[in-house]
Amino acid sequence: MAPNDSADTNGSAAQGTTGAGAARRKAVRYIVPVAVAGVAAATIGLVPALASSGDPDLPKITAQELIEKIAASDTQQLSGTVKISTDLGIPSMGGLAGSFVPDGAGDKGSASADPQKKLTELASGTHTLRVAADGPDKQRLSILDDASEYSLIHNGDQVWAYDSKSNAVYHAEKEAGRSKERQSAPEGVPTTPKALAEQALKAADGTTSVTVEGTAQVAGRDAYRLVIKPEQSGSTIGSITVAVDAENGVPLKFTLRPSSGGKAAVDAGFTTVDFGKPDASSFSFTPPKGAEVTEADEAEGHGNAEAEKAMGDLSAFEGMNVIGKGWNTVAEIKTPGGAALPSAEPGDVPAGAQQFLDALGDKVTGKFGSGTVFKTRLVNALMTDDGRVYVGAVTKDALVNAANQAG
Repeated sequence: MAPNDSADTNGSAAQGTTGAGAARRKAVRYIVPVAVAGVAAATIGLVPALASSGDPDLPKITAQELIEKIAASDTQQLSGTVKISTDLGIPSMGGLAGSFVPDGAGDKGSASADPQKKLTELASGTHTLRVAADGPDKQRLSILDDASEYSLIHNGDQVWAYDSKSNAVYHAEKEAGRSKERQSAPEGVPTTPKALAEQALKAADGTTSVTVEGTAQVAGRDAYRLVIKPEQSGSTIGSITVAVDAENGVPLKFTLRPSSGGKAAVDAGFTTVDFGKPDASSFSFTPPKGAEVTEADEAEGHGNAEAEKAMGDLSAFEGMNVIGKGWNTVAEIKTPGGAALPSAEPGDVPAGAQQFLDALGDKVTGKFGSGTVFKTRLVNALMTDDGRVYVGAVTKDALVNAANQAG
């Protein structure tokens, strides 16, 4: 087993590491607390890979060297199977998401194939995925259920999505110099351990400890275990562990544990992986007979009026103010003139949504006034009665302190 090694980001020298100047500055860019946006995006994870056959004996490597190995990885071809499991301590997002769909937005069966809607289901529960990639222009992601499959295929300027359960198809084309469709996956929604690791490995000085803590085997591949921990109190994140392929630097497993303890909130790992060139047929698609096809422009226009009306109150919010740094970063958002948050009459909020909010809310008071803290195991938000919102990957007390500090 490779011995432990560390690379603190508070300016101390990493054991066994030389050239602390430019090399360290390059490496530290990839070490960061998962702050508000990062954590929100990283609410997708993968279940642990199949049982390890023992920790492999690998050459020594420093934390800084391993971080740079991840950054330098240029692997563009792979295929494999992953498992997704996310436990944020909140009600299932599947039924909740439907509570917020604007009237008319679900009239067409093909709406179920829109990746912007479908991939949000990965934010809760357990899912099995098949993935394949052959460079930047060919990717395939399939979500497997017991009796159905949802596939998202990107091949050159064509993007297809197919939901076998509803026999619905979504299609988009990309033109040179501009895109006629939204990204093939919602922006910021990672679906592989590498994408999750990139959300976590960003810049933060003086707030993060990074160590190499032994080795592991993931999907039959030898890997180093990179462990990232906040050095600040008040964060809801306890640690992030990334299993990095010892040969090519590709993250094979991503595990995020909350500071409150218990099982992982986000756990990401391949169960099988192959770094050979995938078969070309993986990226081809023809709509099945009888399938209803919706073009991207049509899907985007459908229900826009209802969506704009439903989201109209959000336009009242002003720009974001950042309080604190590193793992304790809190975002403050205000309404113009300190207007109170919009309120709903009884019955206006769907029952599923109201149950969700009631389950998460805690009433709090402080110098800032009064408000409600909505909690998950990772991201918490304080909504004050005078129209301010504070959100971050921090504890309830840290949110209240940030609100008091903002005055």
